[in-house]
Amino acid sequence: MTEQRRILLVEDDSTIALAVRDRLTAEGFEVRVAADGEEALAAYAKAEPDLVVLDRLLPGLDGLEVCRRMQAASPVPVLMVTALGEETDLLVGLGVGADDYLTKPFSMRELVARIHALLRRVDRAAQLAHEDRVIRAGDVEINTAERRVFVRGVEAQLTRTEFDLLRRLAERPGQVFERERLLSDLWGFSEAAATRTVDSHVRALRRKLGSGIVRTVHGVGYALVKP
Repeated sequence: MTEQRRILLVEDDSTIALAVRDRLTAEGFEVRVAADGEEALAAYAKAEPDLVVLDRLLPGLDGLEVCRRMQAASPVPVLMVTALGEETDLLVGLGVGADDYLTKPFSMRELVARIHALLRRVDRAAQLAHEDRVIRAGDVEINTAERRVFVRGVEAQLTRTEFDLLRRLAERPGQVFERERLLSDLWGFSEAAATRTVDSHVRALRRKLGSGIVRTVHGVGYALVKP
């Protein structure tokens, strides 16, 4: 029998929290709910969840600080939920370790799909980590076993999703990957309306690795620049 996956739901709106908890429980997850940042950190330390669904706007400690502290303590997949749609806000969330995000209002079906996709990706990454492999592309060196990236010998601190995206592009330097394909490969869905997720992560990669590492093919997608 498959072990039940644990989810920590951090949401200060009790109506939303109860609805999400009930739906995720019906999907077979073990769900714990926290209503604010301090409660979330305490529950995280105690419950050791497999995934965190984290509201961006919380009383007291906001979702960004909660995510930052969780990732510093012990990295965990985080799906951030936000009512903010500005690109800057989304990039900040990804920068502190969120793996994916949903903008309110969202459907329960989409939330569940994102959770399953993120967990599948984490499981796949764990399997690939057993492959002792180093990929080099120009000034970038990717150690897949240790999940570490170096640019001209200096380690770059990437989030889980940034690393997975870079590794996917680095498997075939120069090849153009369509946004929808990257969504399908890494996030587990391929809706054209969600390609902004890929764009946001590419921008984050460029900030950390340099603007010349990932090439944009307008109207199509992205490619890692060949050495």
